[in-house]
Amino acid sequence: MKLNRIAPLLAITVGGFSLVSSAQADMKVGTIDMKLVFDSYSKTKEAEGKINEAREQAKKELDDRLGAFNKAQEEARKLNEEANKPELAEKAKAEKAKVLNEKLQALGTLQREVQEFQQTRERQLSEQSVRSRNALLEDINKVIADKIKGSGYDLVIDKSGQSLNAVGILVYSRDSFDFTADIIAEINKGSKPSKK
Repeated sequence: MKLNRIAPLLAITVGGFSLVSSAQADMKVGTIDMKLVFDSYSKTKEAEGKINEAREQAKKELDDRLGAFNKAQEEARKLNEEANKPELAEKAKAEKAKVLNEKLQALGTLQREVQEFQQTRERQLSEQSVRSRNALLEDINKVIADKIKGSGYDLVIDKSGQSLNAVGILVYSRDSFDFTADIIAEINKGSKPSKK
């Protein structure tokens, strides 16, 4: 009696596996190395150049501000030495101490301004970098979407991706599944060859 119940269940299970196997046989899979595509995109190098120029400009501005701060700090140190000379009269010491106090307050303000400038510029550069990267990825993803639609892929895997354990997500795939070179050629179509 139990065999009569198990036989239909077994037939349904085997039939289900056959349907899944059949569907998988018809599935078109592709792989792409998104890191290579992004790094090979001609506009990526242009964007990196612009970010690097902005970083250099920010560094120059910061160095100028730090130079002014260091100069003011040296002036405050000299005033402190003068104010502590034992041969100075009490009135002169008091005047020097007053000037020193004003200089130290100005120095504190200057230090805060330098720190605020540095934080603001770092945030601006980070935001600029993210906007630039997102725009580049949007361009790349449009080309990939067209390729996927045109070629009828059912599944596309980024073979440069890594799991949380820093291990590649894709363990193996045939080279024939990879269409990275096609995407690189398409996104760089019309761009000038890079000078080396």
